[in-house]
Amino acid sequence: MSLFSRFRKAPPPSAAVKHPEPVAPKAPPEPRAPEAALLAGQEEQGLQAAIAGGDVQTIARLVIEGSSTRIRQQAAEAIDDPGQIRELIRNARGGKDKSVYKILTRKRDSVLAQEREVEHLHAEVAATAAAIEKHSHRPFDPLFTPTLEQLEGRWSAVATHADPEVAEKTRQAIDRAREVIAQHLRQIAVEAARQLAAANAAAQAQLQREQEEKTAAAAAAERAHVQEVEHQAEVEKHEAEAKALRQIGGLIRKAHGALAAGSSKTAAGLRRGIEDKLAHAPHLPAHLANQLRQLDEKLQELKDWKSFSVAPKRIELIERMESLIGATLHPTALAGHIKDLQEQWRTLSKGAGENGEAEWQRFHEAAQKAFQPCREFFEAQDQVKEENLRQRGQLFERLANFESQHNWEQPDWRNVITAVREARQLWRQHSPVDPSAAEQLQGRFNELTASLQNRIDAEYARNVKEKKSLIERARALVGSPETRKAIDEVKRLQEKWKAVGPVSRDDDRKLWEEFRKQCDALFQKRQQEFATQNAALDANKSQALALCEEIEKIAQLSGQELLDGAKKLPELRDAFDAIEELPKADARQLQNRFERAFERGRKAVAQQHARDAEQGWTALLDGSNAVRAYRLAVARNADEAERDTLKQTAESQLASAVKWPKRGLETLKHALAQPGSNDLAANELALRTLCVRAEILTDTPTPDADQTLRREYQVKRLMQSMGQGIKAEEGLDALTLEWLGVGPMEEGTYVQLLERFKACRRKAL
Repeated sequence: MSLFSRFRKAPPPSAAVKHPEPVAPKAPPEPRAPEAALLAGQEEQGLQAAIAGGDVQTIARLVIEGSSTRIRQQAAEAIDDPGQIRELIRNARGGKDKSVYKILTRKRDSVLAQEREVEHLHAEVAATAAAIEKHSHRPFDPLFTPTLEQLEGRWSAVATHADPEVAEKTRQAIDRAREVIAQHLRQIAVEAARQLAAANAAAQAQLQREQEEKTAAAAAAERAHVQEVEHQAEVEKHEAEAKALRQIGGLIRKAHGALAAGSSKTAAGLRRGIEDKLAHAPHLPAHLANQLRQLDEKLQELKDWKSFSVAPKRIELIERMESLIGATLHPTALAGHIKDLQEQWRTLSKGAGENGEAEWQRFHEAAQKAFQPCREFFEAQDQVKEENLRQRGQLFERLANFESQHNWEQPDWRNVITAVREARQLWRQHSPVDPSAAEQLQGRFNELTASLQNRIDAEYARNVKEKKSLIERARALVGSPETRKAIDEVKRLQEKWKAVGPVSRDDDRKLWEEFRKQCDALFQKRQQEFATQNAALDANKSQALALCEEIEKIAQLSGQELLDGAKKLPELRDAFDAIEELPKADARQLQNRFERAFERGRKAVAQQHARDAEQGWTALLDGSNAVRAYRLAVARNADEAERDTLKQTAESQLASAVKWPKRGLETLKHALAQPGSNDLAANELALRTLCVRAEILTDTPTPDADQTLRREYQVKRLMQSMGQGIKAEEGLDALTLEWLGVGPMEEGTYVQLLERFKACRRKAL
């Protein structure tokens, strides 16, 4: 069955393709065995030739008229057109060959199943695309990611059948949903950093409180210890002062020696050492004070000479360092500037003899203040690096557990690919880290992802090879002369394509474009064949319209013209049923139009017959008046001549009756032979009762004079029949026959009652 016919709904039974039913020939004499074998061989050759030539008429004929069960079954297997299958099912239903009927019904059920499958597939594409679109606008929740994975799985199963516009919108919706997940992950990372900072601050505050408590305890212990050693310290003080004076004297001598040797830097360093000693030494003796004064004078002379050239540069470095305090530079750049100024200070201070304590202190304090933001930044960075390293360790453990616990005998490659891709993304997100601390873990992670990627690449290679094989098979089908079979085969190839495992995105796109190119070429070839078929469909449509218009004109006729035109209705029905196929968009409308017109024509004919029959009943009732006049004369004992005249008039009228109902005519003849009751009042009551019964059957108002009679009759009927009514048409005919059997009454009253009764019949018509 072609793909185009699979999307067309099956036509109604009355619109199905019909072929002229073969006229059953008279049964020939039973053929002898050689003749039967020869006939079977000829039929089989004819069947094969019809199949090869696409002669569907011959094949359909052999399905019903084949001489053997095998021929009929082979012909039934060769029928593919859905409409023809339905027509043959009707012809084969109730026949002797049940196997042919089963084959045809099986093929019909297969066609219906394929149509339902295509409709279900299109519905699934629309439902999945709508669900993904709706899901992409939802806020993130715990079920967001698994729901997206499930929807992506559903979409991947039907994406190849979606229109390009729908596929593009769905891809955008999937990207939006993934962005929602990524945004959620970023929020989690920010919240984790905030919580970590808060935890670190709390820990630092706790540590500071513990340190203060320890310091207070140590201070108390120290005060107790000081009181114990104060006495010992006083004794040792004198010894220390004497020792300090000796050390100071030695340093003074070394400084003078260094000056004599030309080493001013060494002398300046020794002088700073002497200054440190003086802070803890007793008052210097006169000879040491004199030597120290001479040393200071010589160093001052040298310092004055060097400060002349170095001092301006130091001031410049101090001012530049102070300008960095509170600077808005990035902490890394700020630290670089501070380090550069410190290097320049150290270079400038070499060989200067002394640094200039005040200037150095000013420079150092400015450097500490300027570096404070850098110190806080680097401390925070160290904490972030430690946390990122911990997160990387946990990520590695999860990936390792996934690799060890996965069923590699039946791997879920989609999950494997997702796991590797997301692991690499999260690994990059957990940065920066300390390179030296993360080096070993980085190596293990690289080895694990490389191992998983090798498995994935091997699966990619297998799937690429299989998809290339499917492409070659599709390319071979393009040149096939049997387009229908080629279409069916390429659909099977498409199903196999969906079942092939994953490949890389670039390969998947290129391979799919090539595969689709071959499929489109085959479908385009089929479209060209459809163009020819469409021309035939247009001609069939024009023929169907002409038949509809003709039968509609017949339905508008009346009288004898309608009855004459109605003779063509079976011929028009056969002509419409003989139309093999109609355009899908117009088939149901044309079928319905024809059926409505045919039904209107049939009803018009039925109504015309009913009107003709009612005219017979009306004439019958009118003729009954002659019988009533004769019977009234008999009841009044009129003279014999009058009675004979009235009887002859009644008999003449009955003899000349045309199209009167046979039962009514017989009833009138019987009434003419039997004068009936002479109780005129009873006869009038009987006719009034018949009028009331007719008015009840036709829902006609009863005159006020007979309302009491109507109520009494309704109560009586309810009690007798328990509400079971009689059909109006059957009841009126039966009432008319009763009317004809009622005895005579006066003409004036009879005419009035007869008009009431005839009005009920006209209303029922």
